[in-house]
Amino acid sequence: MARYTGPKRRLSRREGFALFAKDAKALEKKGAVPPGQHGIGRRRRISEYGVQLREKQKAKRIFGLLEKQFKRYFEQASKVKGATGLALLQVLETRLDNVVYRLGFAKSRDGARQLVSHGHIKVDDKKVAIPSYQVGINQTIAISDKLRDNTQIKKSLEESETLPEWLEKRATVGKVLRNPAREEMEQSIDEQLIVEFYSR
Repeated sequence: MARYTGPKRRLSRREGFALFAKDAKALEKKGAVPPGQHGIGRRRRISEYGVQLREKQKAKRIFGLLEKQFKRYFEQASKVKGATGLALLQVLETRLDNVVYRLGFAKSRDGARQLVSHGHIKVDDKKVAIPSYQVGINQTIAISDKLRDNTQIKKSLEESETLPEWLEKRATVGKVLRNPAREEMEQSIDEQLIVEFYSR
């Protein structure tokens, strides 16, 4: 199971956007200076290709994916009838680690990924330890009995934001009611730029 293990704030600085919650304050304080020795210097005008590339990289990093897996998701979405960009976001949003994060069981997607890979999440009462597992409509997602009284889980549930309408939650059990609509998914991503990038 491949994942990025390098410095994360560097990624946020590269995209000029807080990819991770902890980076927001640092970027506000120091500004979104790109990493590297030439980061502070004069910025060149970004080409159309560069804009598309940065959007693809941003989406990939928000969901914690590597290039090969992200491209596979795009190819999968391009075979679906309708808008490819919307289908791509729906595939990303219905990954098990993202659903766990959206339900408020973890404070971040990285934390949700760890819960899943360590075997603490059940889908339809069966343990699933694959973060990329695609959760279907009417499937239930629950925290394992061992972890229900965990202080971190309780804290995450207390601090969780408003639940998207495509999900339902009762205590430590959630359910996917339907596919998410565009306004219920990640708003910081311009999926059309990603489609244009892969269509070149």
